[in-house]
Amino acid sequence: MLTRRSRWLSTALAAVLAGGTLALATPAAAEPGTAQCSPNTGDVGAESWTDHAELGAALSNLAAQRPGIVTVEQAGTSNRGRAIWSARVGTGPETVLVTSEIHGNEKTGTDAVVSLLRTLSANTPYARQLRDRITLVAIPKMNPDGAELDRRGNDRTWGEVVRDFPQLAGAQPAWNYYTGSTQGDDYASRPGFDVNRDYNPDLDYVPKAGDFPGTSSRPGWYIHPESRTVRDVYRRLAAEKGGVDAYVDLHHQAPCYLDEHGENWVTMSISGQFVPDPRSPAGAKYAEYADRYDFDLSRQINVAAYDALRSYGNSAFGNITLYPQNQDLPGTGLGSFALNGSGTTLFEVRGQTQSWGAKKRGQLISTVERGLTGILEGLGDGSLHRIDPNRYNEIPETQR
Repeated sequence: MLTRRSRWLSTALAAVLAGGTLALATPAAAEPGTAQCSPNTGDVGAESWTDHAELGAALSNLAAQRPGIVTVEQAGTSNRGRAIWSARVGTGPETVLVTSEIHGNEKTGTDAVVSLLRTLSANTPYARQLRDRITLVAIPKMNPDGAELDRRGNDRTWGEVVRDFPQLAGAQPAWNYYTGSTQGDDYASRPGFDVNRDYNPDLDYVPKAGDFPGTSSRPGWYIHPESRTVRDVYRRLAAEKGGVDAYVDLHHQAPCYLDEHGENWVTMSISGQFVPDPRSPAGAKYAEYADRYDFDLSRQINVAAYDALRSYGNSAFGNITLYPQNQDLPGTGLGSFALNGSGTTLFEVRGQTQSWGAKKRGQLISTVERGLTGILEGLGDGSLHRIDPNRYNEIPETQR
């Protein structure tokens, strides 16, 4: 009997024989922990990443080349006036939202998303079959101002926040406001915020002065156009499809983490846990979301990605670990959307631009794309919903 992955691959192989293409590069071997790992090789090769103008051109070309298959629209505008695009492919009942580059120095996800859109929009039996089963909406480079500055935070002052929300006059600035040095970037003359703490599970929330400065374990405020754009896309998609089945947020982490046994350098960490279960004592403050929260689905989605990457055997794609658990981060999109009923997944590949530049760029892009593909295929053929959620606990932990 064919496994899920072999069924999908046999379909893809048929596409190749019919004249299509299937790019599966030979994976590199696992990198042992005895190999040297430098946490700071410098920001080299930055020009090899897709910048904002190049992303716009790539998405426009896809929409023009695949009319009626890929839909691209401007979903919002950043604080500095740059377009935030969303791209959509597929018409199936299983609905997936993917975002990348909320931190502007974490660029792998954007290039992986563009590559995935090309694969899913191709005129192959594999792509057509998957498009009939899933609807994918992607918001690549959702923090374009930070991305163009090649830094974590956006480009926005507290004064601009108060200008847009006069009710916040006199409030303390948000706790995640950068005005000093962070990850090697000087925000003193050009402040910004960590947009990844600006979400709120109350999708209708209006900022209130009494909720500032806040903390990492309290919801955010939707004070930034970047987070409001993602929220609005999520809300519209949920209304249209009756919910968003999966939300995946693509990130980077430090480059030199070992797996739990100390044997190999970690290529990517994943997670489906961002807030305590609303049905538990620790999650009692989220009790109003208890009927929607579905941790089992989040765990199944993570296992699907893990299995897909492990299927490549003893390779860098197999060095996948769990991101630290027992989190309480309702101000992240992952925490907020989990409380709204979506299965959620964090991808954290190794090495941000300030530490690694474009080192291992191709390998890391492939890791993200193959993990995303495992999720889409599992949702598409239904096998993801048959995964035992407790297998999530078998994913190796990360030494930190």
